[in-house]
Amino acid sequence: MLNAIDKQVLKEVADIEGIPKGAYNIRKNGKLLGREVSANINIETNPKGDGIVIEIAPGTVGESVHIPVILSQAGLHDVVYNTFIIGEDSDVTIVAGCGIHCGGPESEGHSGIHEFQIAAGAKVTYIEKHVAIGEGRGKRILNPTTRVIMAENALAEMELTQLGGVDEAKRSNEATVGAGSVLLMTERVMTDGIQVAESKNEVELAGTDSKANIVSRSVIKGDSRQDFYVNLTAQAKCYGHIECDAIIMDNGSNQTIPALRALHPDAELTHEASIGKIANDQLMKLMSLGLTYDEAVNRIIQGFLK
Repeated sequence: MLNAIDKQVLKEVADIEGIPKGAYNIRKNGKLLGREVSANINIETNPKGDGIVIEIAPGTVGESVHIPVILSQAGLHDVVYNTFIIGEDSDVTIVAGCGIHCGGPESEGHSGIHEFQIAAGAKVTYIEKHVAIGEGRGKRILNPTTRVIMAENALAEMELTQLGGVDEAKRSNEATVGAGSVLLMTERVMTDGIQVAESKNEVELAGTDSKANIVSRSVIKGDSRQDFYVNLTAQAKCYGHIECDAIIMDNGSNQTIPALRALHPDAELTHEASIGKIANDQLMKLMSLGLTYDEAVNRIIQGFLK
C-alpha cells in the first residue's frame, strides 16, 4: 500500500512511518489511498467527490484523525475541499498537511481548502505541516486555505508549519471567533534560494470575551522572500494580539503588515513586530561552547521556530 517514497513523505509531513492508528484518510496523487473511521469520528467523501467531510461526535475526547496528502506525480496540481464538523464538548487532534516528492522537471502542486465548524465547548488542536523533498527540478507549489467558524466557549489551537523545499506558497487563513472562544494560531515558515511565501490572515473577534493570539515566526534565507499580512477586527468586548518576528539571512526580504480594527469601545488589541538578523553575541556564545558557525546558526534557527 505504501512504497518507500510514501513512507518518507509521511514521516516528514505527519511524523508517522506507516498507517496511523485511529481514524485517518490518506490521499495520494489526487485519489484515496486509504481510510479508516472510528466509533466517534466519521469520514466520508463529499458529494462533489473533490474532498472529504469529517464529522466528530459531541463529547469525543482524546481521539485524533490524520489526513495527510502525498503528491509524487509529475505535472499534477491537486485541489481538495475538506470540511470538519466538530461536535460540542469534544477534545480532538487533527493532523493534516501535504508532502511533495518531486523527481523530475515538471511542477507539482496542492491546494487544500479546509473549513472548520467548531461547536460550543469544543477544543481542537490542528497541526498542519507542508514540506517538499526530492531531487527533481520542477517547481513545488503549496497553497493552503483555512476557514474557521467558532461557536461560543470553544478553543482552537492551530500550528501551521512550512520548513523546507516549497518553491511557492500562498496561504490564506480566515476565522470568526464566537463569544468566550479562544483562537491560538502559530505560523512557522522557512524559505531559501529563490522561494516565495505569502500569508494572508483575516480574523474577526465577533463575540463578547472572545480572544485571539496570532504568532508568526519567519526565517528568510538566500534570495527568498516572505510576506505576512494579518487583519484583526474586533466587533465586541474582546482581546486580540498579533506577534510577528522574522530573521533575515543572506539577501532575503520580508514584508510584515499587521493591522488592527477596533469597532467596539471595550476591545483591546495589541501587536508587536520585529525583523532582523541573528545577533552576533548569540553566535559567539554558542561558538565558544564548541559549535561551528553553521551549527550555531542552525541551533538558533531551530530554537526560534519552536
